[in-house]
Amino acid sequence: MQIIDRQKINNQIEDLRKKYGEDRSALMPILQDLQEIYGYLPDVVMQETAHAMGIHPVEVEGVASFYSFFRTKEKQGKYVIRLCQTISCDLAGKQNVARQMENELGIKFGETTKDGMFTLEYTNCLGMCDQGPAVMVNDRLFAKVDAEKAFRIITDCRRDFLKSDFPEVVPSDVKKAGPILDHGIKPVESLKKALAMPRSEIIATIRESGLKGRGGAGFPTAIKWQLAGAAKGDKKYVVCNADEGEPGTFKDRMLLYEETDLLLDGMTIGAYAVGAKKGFIYLRGEYLYMRKYLEKALEDRRTQKLLGGNILGYKEFNFDIEIRMGAGAYVCGEETALIESLEGYRGEPRNRPPFPVDTGFQGNPTIVNNVETFIDAALIISKGADWFNEHGTDKSKGMKIFSISGDCELPGIYEFPFGIKVSELLKEAGGINAKAVQIGGASGHCIARKDFHRTIAFEDIGSGGSIIVFGPDADMLQVAKNFLEFFVEESCGQCTPCREGNPKLLEGVELLEKGRCSVTYLNELKKLGETIQVASKCGLGQSSPNAFLSIVENFKSEILSPAVAGKLTKEEQYAR
Repeated sequence: MQIIDRQKINNQIEDLRKKYGEDRSALMPILQDLQEIYGYLPDVVMQETAHAMGIHPVEVEGVASFYSFFRTKEKQGKYVIRLCQTISCDLAGKQNVARQMENELGIKFGETTKDGMFTLEYTNCLGMCDQGPAVMVNDRLFAKVDAEKAFRIITDCRRDFLKSDFPEVVPSDVKKAGPILDHGIKPVESLKKALAMPRSEIIATIRESGLKGRGGAGFPTAIKWQLAGAAKGDKKYVVCNADEGEPGTFKDRMLLYEETDLLLDGMTIGAYAVGAKKGFIYLRGEYLYMRKYLEKALEDRRTQKLLGGNILGYKEFNFDIEIRMGAGAYVCGEETALIESLEGYRGEPRNRPPFPVDTGFQGNPTIVNNVETFIDAALIISKGADWFNEHGTDKSKGMKIFSISGDCELPGIYEFPFGIKVSELLKEAGGINAKAVQIGGASGHCIARKDFHRTIAFEDIGSGGSIIVFGPDADMLQVAKNFLEFFVEESCGQCTPCREGNPKLLEGVELLEKGRCSVTYLNELKKLGETIQVASKCGLGQSSPNAFLSIVENFKSEILSPAVAGKLTKEEQYAR
């Protein structure tokens, strides 16, 4: 057990407060840095942090216990190996990797080796769905891990391999680019054009384009910007939601790296349009390896007078961007939960109204858009609304970037116009033999072959970009189970329908596995899922039953098939 000097802790905390600020919003980065120093968050460290910040120690412990990447117990290995457990990595052979790691280390997942070197954990989506199985060792990411590579990773850790050079970004595989990814715009071109326009004209151009949020909800971007711009307040904020936690989604990881300048242009344009002076990139904890790269990009822009004071010589336009790290909480993809996290609280969604455009970060008007939305906005300002409207549908304008993974020949990143048929998308990705497609990630809907004629658009099947393909041999009951396990783990627990309802749905799936779920009980589970949808507080709970309900609807005969009953004894089959 470590012997920790309280005065030393206090000195460290004071240094961190000077670095991150002295208000409550500095709590998360302070705890992250303290964990880096001590390897975990001892009670005394949390207590002294609370005293320094003028809050109760239970509040600090409440924050630390909410996020999966914070550790409050010392019993964790020098190397924490996290294996992605979401469905795309399942389809890519995750179980073989898990078995090899357990055999090699002599422990099970959730355990630490006796020598304190290794801890094995499962984690949710690492944003590498097209290159699974994915493994994160501390803050280093490994893609396409098989049993042999798992052995090499462990061997290299024993030799302190992770102290040596390692590529910080895993290359992305763009299979099909279009007008967004092949935009041809030089860095800062969009920003220069925007600063020569009246602020009202910027918002008008975004409105004419019909741009809707690319995170999945599809709220009109111009309305969000207009409301924030018109809101009263001396302080306004721009937040980039880079908490890409939806299973099956990995496009933002590529955009953050390949289109960094365009993203930062879009954020700066948004700040100019609404009158904000401060921005945040909320980067998911699993993307920690990208932080140094993004920090350098921000520093380069400050040197070039693209961030900071008097940007590009425009007096009184002062705007800067800070990176804040998430700590492993899917619910923080919801904008009000994200803001709570930025403020140093548990990432629990707020009641709405009021909305962030009126009462956002620290009670000030705030716009929250995802990575792709800011990039699209910058391109629209540079190329015009008509250019954007050349593609898409009347209600779903423009192109969309998709993350395609699962049982297909060509997983990767694709750019298609809104309105593309599911069958056309599958043909491009080499998934024409699919029996099902999950559109929109775990929170989306599972579409059966009979519905492949439908289109991906806000007026038909909406999607934030995740497309998971299931081949002819996919076990749809296991798919439903994987998604429900995800939601049971990721629910913030704030409201009863989500907290209590999703475990009940999971129990039902486990009964189906055993052949002990009657049709009557299955119908009751469907009613429960529908209740969760309408009674939950935020989008997580409202969408968590989607996959289960659509799989039951489309594959009821499969999940109640004689093959399931065949696993039972004669007595059990008779009782059923």
